[in-house]
Amino acid sequence: MTMPAPAPRRPIGAVNWIGLYTLFLREVRRFTKVHFQTVGAPVVTALLFLAIFALALGRAVTEVNGVPFMEFLAPGLIMMTMAQNAFANTSSSLIISKVQGNIVDVLLPPLTATELALGFALGGMVRGLAVGLAVGVGMAVFVPMRLHDPLLILFYAVAASVMLSMLGMIGGIWADKFDHMAAVTNFVITPLSFLSGTFYSVERLPESFLFLAHANPFFYMIDGFRHGFIGQSDSPVWLGATVLVGVNLVLWLIVHRMFASGYKLKA
Repeated sequence: MTMPAPAPRRPIGAVNWIGLYTLFLREVRRFTKVHFQTVGAPVVTALLFLAIFALALGRAVTEVNGVPFMEFLAPGLIMMTMAQNAFANTSSSLIISKVQGNIVDVLLPPLTATELALGFALGGMVRGLAVGLAVGVGMAVFVPMRLHDPLLILFYAVAASVMLSMLGMIGGIWADKFDHMAAVTNFVITPLSFLSGTFYSVERLPESFLFLAHANPFFYMIDGFRHGFIGQSDSPVWLGATVLVGVNLVLWLIVHRMFASGYKLKA
């Protein structure tokens, strides 16, 4: 009895497109399967922020730089929510895989460091954009949402989501347990988000704090994103775009190196 010939192996090629797409799809399905938690909850939180500021400051602060306060605030809240969720998607995926010991399922397939980093980053980006779109639609019910430059809005949304996705990967790979990841979120991501001009114009800060605000890359992503809606910003739009592109390139090199060396991923 002759054995059937084995099926020919499909050549992978220069890029493992099937593996890359599978990893990306896994990351997207991770958050879509629990969409009430990953998309619905951030919408409610952002709307609560909007309501609290409207009730607490609605009469005391009516305008910021000639723009109604609610219209100024809404884009900042959208971007802050996008950033936090893009970070959460990649960081939680990696730390959970490491703690549960199934990170090997990601490392064993024939995926290069570039494909691993890209798959995780795209998954986090999609979650950030999905949450941002949902929050924007929810806020449009209560706040007039102008679209001064839709292409600029899209650029900053994608660049910021990718940046936080890569920060999430760095944090997830570095952390050994959930406490480490919580420390990164509480002492790095949240302070940078809140001190980035989300709720105020940084031009109102004292001179001594203005330098610190401009040294915060989160400021540029929120400032440029807000400019796409209201047509005003506290810094040149081209400067913000340059900062985001530069930061993303540096983060990409770090993430790629971590995957390529197996830093805290391989026993």
